[in-house]
Amino acid sequence: MNIAVIGASAGIGLQVTSLAIEKGQEVTTLSRRIVPLPDHAKLRRVQGSATDPHDIRTAVEGAEAILVTLGVKSPLATTLFSDSARLLLQVLKDTGSSPTLIVLTGFGAGDSWAYNTFPMKLMFTLLLKKVYADKSEQERVIAAGYPRWEIVRPGRLTNGTLTGHYRVLDKLVEGMKVGAISRADVAHFMVAQAEYPTCLGKYVGLTY
Repeated sequence: MNIAVIGASAGIGLQVTSLAIEKGQEVTTLSRRIVPLPDHAKLRRVQGSATDPHDIRTAVEGAEAILVTLGVKSPLATTLFSDSARLLLQVLKDTGSSPTLIVLTGFGAGDSWAYNTFPMKLMFTLLLKKVYADKSEQERVIAAGYPRWEIVRPGRLTNGTLTGHYRVLDKLVEGMKVGAISRADVAHFMVAQAEYPTCLGKYVGLTY
């Protein structure tokens, strides 16, 4: 199948790209920096911006699934996530295409914030509040404006190995615990959902 990865040059996006290629999928990436993977017949790189409609259109043309794995390094206020979501939906509307859209945010976005532990709430308040405000808006834009979506909310990310064994939580329940999970396992879930989406219309927490 054809998969587009928006935000593919590092972290989960890079691991998604590598895993999808390994599984035999055709992958087109969109990122500001060139994706640091060897040349491959099934890899097409688009160097550009997730907030440029022309770049988005070029990257998602013909995609059967789009995986959005954008990230920022700064805790300062941003509109990257929501701006890119609005532009992506406009491109899909203009082109009349309806691929599966799998969007990475994090446990703490939207209504999941209230289900975090006190230490995590404190960390969000001190360090991540502004970034997650825009991730929450990204979720709202996607859910309100597109029919085929999944929101992926992993817990604390680690650089651990791929295990393929983790919990998939599609309901918010009082007392739930969403802790660490490796970027490799988040990538595993996202690629699996691109191939066989079983969580459409759901906000999915990922943890061990």
